[in-house]
Amino acid sequence: MAGLNPGIEKFDWSLIKDVNINLNAVKENVSNLVASKCLSSYHRAAWLLKAVTCIDLTTLGGDDTQSNVARLCFKAAHPISADLLKTYDLDYSVIHTAAVCVYPSRVIDAYNTLKKMKMISKINIASVATGFPSGQYCLKSRLEEIRYAIQEGANEIDIVIDRSLVLTGQWLTLFNEIKKMKDVCGEIHMKAILATGELGNLTNVYMASMVAMMAGADFIKTSTGKESINATLPFGMVMASAISKYHVKYGFKVGLKPAGGIRTSADAINWLIMIKELLGDEWLSPKLFRFGASGLLTDIEHALFEYATGLKAVPLNFTMG
Repeated sequence: MAGLNPGIEKFDWSLIKDVNINLNAVKENVSNLVASKCLSSYHRAAWLLKAVTCIDLTTLGGDDTQSNVARLCFKAAHPISADLLKTYDLDYSVIHTAAVCVYPSRVIDAYNTLKKMKMISKINIASVATGFPSGQYCLKSRLEEIRYAIQEGANEIDIVIDRSLVLTGQWLTLFNEIKKMKDVCGEIHMKAILATGELGNLTNVYMASMVAMMAGADFIKTSTGKESINATLPFGMVMASAISKYHVKYGFKVGLKPAGGIRTSADAINWLIMIKELLGDEWLSPKLFRFGASGLLTDIEHALFEYATGLKAVPLNFTMG
């Protein structure tokens, strides 16, 4: 993993002063970055295999059980079939997702399964916490939820911020809340979910990104996946811009995790290309970039099958079972 972002002791108002993000300009820049890229099937396959290693394979349903979490862990450990990987001349044992992501109550199921599979040191266990997805619980209960998830075996915590603090401009309160969450996380990596689709505008997205990083977020994450608007490339571009500025000023590298609505191979490649162009090759690693996804992996496996065989993929051949 990349080193932890310690954050800063005192709120730096200069990082969010006089910020004004133009939506049309951002959309145009995104279009210029991804529209001109024409890749061969071979290079697309390479990008997609990279994408697989950056996935936080996720289940966040009200009907989650021990058995479907166990299946999720198995798929995380073996995301692409060995036969398919052989066509790309790759050792299938080195291809696995970055993490599994579950509710706090299901962390123990993930931990026990990965330990039994001897993958506990290879695949991280991420847990959403702090009143997911709304972030509207009292601070005391949100902090206790972090402690519980860590106690159960999580080594990454995906917190969710209180969006009302962004919408009412209470930046210092937001900073202090996230800083308390960071203190509870300690040496555990903390990802801050901004719920960008509920922040009103791109200026708020930029400012919330910066405040979360100042408070010690190791990753900033677009969405819970429960909002009507989730991960979009314009949100990602604004967040990457904030990451770059924070890195230049304080020297700490913060990761980016788009989540929610990323379902196709084309989506994944566009995100990876944008990150490469904006932040550089160092961010093309699970240490600094993740996809929060559930359905994306299936589409990637279908695409890899088609590139390798020239045949249309049959969904039945790629179940998680």
